[in-house]
Amino acid sequence: MLAQEMASRGLAVLCVLVAGLGQVGSSGQAGREDLNPAVLYPWRQRSSGGLSRVKRDWIIPPIRVLENSKQVPENLVQIKSDKIFTGEVIYKLEGPGVDQDPKNLFEIDDKTGWIRSMIPLDREKYRSFTLKAFALSPSGERLENPSTIEIVVLDQNDNRPNFSQKEFAGSVYEFSVPGTSVMSVTATDADDPTTDNAILSYSIIGQESIPPLRINKTMFGINNETGAIYTRDVGLDWEVVKGFRLILQVADMSGMGLTSFANAVIHVIDINNNPPRFSPYLYTMSAVENKVDFVIGWVNATDNDEPGTGNWETKYTIAKGNPSRNFAIRTDPVTNEGILSVVKALDYESQEVYTLTLTVENVNPLSIKAPKNPVSSATVVVTVVNENEAPRFIKDPIEILVPESVVPGTVLASNIAYDPDNAKLKYDILRDPEGWLIINHETGEIAARKPFNVRSPHVKNNIYNAVIRVTDTDAGGISTTASLVITLRETNDFFPQLFPLMGTVCSESGRKTSGLFLTAVDEDLPPHAEPFTFHLQDINVSANWTIIQVNETHAVLRPLVELETGEYAVTVLVTDSGTPSLSAYAQVNVTVCPCGKDGECKAEAAAIFGTRVGVSFIALLVIMASIALLLLLLLLAVAVGNCRRHHMKKGEGLLVGDSDEDIRDNVLNYDEQGGGEEDENAFNIDLLRNPADVGPLPISFYPPVSGIPRGKQPLRKDYPDNLPSPSYPRKPPADPTDIEDFINDGLEAADHDPNIPPYDTALIYDYEGDGSLAGSLSSIASASSDGDQDYDYLNDWGPRFKKLANMYDPR
Repeated sequence: MLAQEMASRGLAVLCVLVAGLGQVGSSGQAGREDLNPAVLYPWRQRSSGGLSRVKRDWIIPPIRVLENSKQVPENLVQIKSDKIFTGEVIYKLEGPGVDQDPKNLFEIDDKTGWIRSMIPLDREKYRSFTLKAFALSPSGERLENPSTIEIVVLDQNDNRPNFSQKEFAGSVYEFSVPGTSVMSVTATDADDPTTDNAILSYSIIGQESIPPLRINKTMFGINNETGAIYTRDVGLDWEVVKGFRLILQVADMSGMGLTSFANAVIHVIDINNNPPRFSPYLYTMSAVENKVDFVIGWVNATDNDEPGTGNWETKYTIAKGNPSRNFAIRTDPVTNEGILSVVKALDYESQEVYTLTLTVENVNPLSIKAPKNPVSSATVVVTVVNENEAPRFIKDPIEILVPESVVPGTVLASNIAYDPDNAKLKYDILRDPEGWLIINHETGEIAARKPFNVRSPHVKNNIYNAVIRVTDTDAGGISTTASLVITLRETNDFFPQLFPLMGTVCSESGRKTSGLFLTAVDEDLPPHAEPFTFHLQDINVSANWTIIQVNETHAVLRPLVELETGEYAVTVLVTDSGTPSLSAYAQVNVTVCPCGKDGECKAEAAAIFGTRVGVSFIALLVIMASIALLLLLLLLAVAVGNCRRHHMKKGEGLLVGDSDEDIRDNVLNYDEQGGGEEDENAFNIDLLRNPADVGPLPISFYPPVSGIPRGKQPLRKDYPDNLPSPSYPRKPPADPTDIEDFINDGLEAADHDPNIPPYDTALIYDYEGDGSLAGSLSSIASASSDGDQDYDYLNDWGPRFKKLANMYDPR
């Protein structure tokens, strides 16, 4: 049945299918015609054989199209439907490249079924297209199911291979052995990788050394398939050549096709194969003694390795000649030189010349390829320069332990300083606030000038500080100071003092509270003070009294028997705990009296009438009578004075007397100065005399005022305390007409003086200076007669001067 059907279809179809399975040619019209079958029947089905007919779709091979074809439009293949034998068939094509992006690449003749390419295709953009073919009736009815047609774009070698970089960079250590991998280069080709168009081949076509012309032989090779670059020969030496520049080529078609080029720069890496070497090997330098942290010179070492790297950088070491570590060496990071300096002061007197041995090495360890040479070394001879050195104290501070009661002249310290240059020294004390020390200016021997006192304000925690200076006598006179720290050891140099020295004790010996508590104080510090011990030395006293220790500082004095009331003198010996201990006797006056329940004396009279030690009763009566007599005489004197004042004539002042020749001879001296500014009766003419003539008056000259006791001056409450007094007028006037101004100025100053007594209080006169140029007021008229003077201005001075004006009134 299948054979009959194929016969009815015609043998032409088989020929087309066989032709469609043939090989694809590479070029030419004949080749292109062989790429695809002439006619395709995409809807034709085939039978699977057997008794029953089962139809299957034909497997349609892909349609092949060469890229970059210039013959466009180009017929690719013709499709047909078997329905053509029964009627008219219209063919349609859909899919990418037709009615989908990219559009208009293909089209189909709807009558004949020819599929054409409209423009040249690029495989690198579109490798294949999958289209749908339709067979329709003229009315648009589908005559067949849609059939899939695949169009494949065939590759052509139209793309050159490209290196991934224009210039590659790599590095290799010097003296690397042949075959050492250096770097790899890569390239790509856009053509079909399944064809020879994308098979690449690498090669090195040029080599140039850096610097040029250093090496001419080929030093590097490349794997033509992988692009790995490796060393081919020996002789890579950084000291000779620093690098290479290679020209690389890559070609497709296994090296027979298109080509591209790139560069590769290979740097030769230095290894530490050159140890540093000193140049020169001997150096001479000098250093001044007693100075530190200063440079004395430089040493140099050369290294042929790459500068700025650890293979070139050096480190210097002082291998010998520096036992006390007076010297140090470091490396200059810029010049790679060794800088030698003094870090510990040198002493010319101890050593004049130092011979140092230096070694030099690289920071990085030497390579195994370096020559086996010994470490380079150099010798440095350092001469110490002498200079005038300052004197030196053996100890600073100078510490001394001294008892505070040291005997003046005692040597406290000696041999305290020396001069390195053996110069003569001069000693003196810069600071000794208490003046306790004396020093020998030539030997420096320090001695005590006077005993010390641990209680001095300059002694803190038993330590006294002074400052000593020593100066050499050489040119320049260099000096040095040191602290003198004196620790004062407390000594027992104060006697204990007993307190209290009087008290009362109840006469009833049976009382538990009966007794006088005693204590002692000592200006010494522990352990030369308490605990104190108390004793009664007198045997007779010990029969009646006892003293009981309470604690380290107190004791109780008690009677052993019941004593009569009165006063008793008890001698007590108190001893401190110093070494040696000091004791002191003290007499305690004890009043024995009867006591009440509260332990207090009932009456004070018992101490008088019953005393055994003290004044007698008759002597006491004599003293009291004497005091009463003195009071009576004082009252009598006051009464007489008052009587004399009341017998004065009314209207007459104190300046009026029986004689006009000398007013002052008639002045009466009363023991009161008036009651204030309103009192015009009491007046003393001596107040008008020059203060220098009068002199200071005692406070007892004035009577008590306003209930204030004599000798006590009241204070003003209208001014704050402790304000300064104003300036009083001191120079007396030359012209009598200026007396009023002089007195008013003094009054004004007194009114504003916060330190004088209040208003209406007797003024206390004090010493007002000496050597006054002014004379007494009584000598105003010594140059002329009373008639030549006009005293009317005295009436303008106030009520107190009216009396004086009346005396000089010519009427």
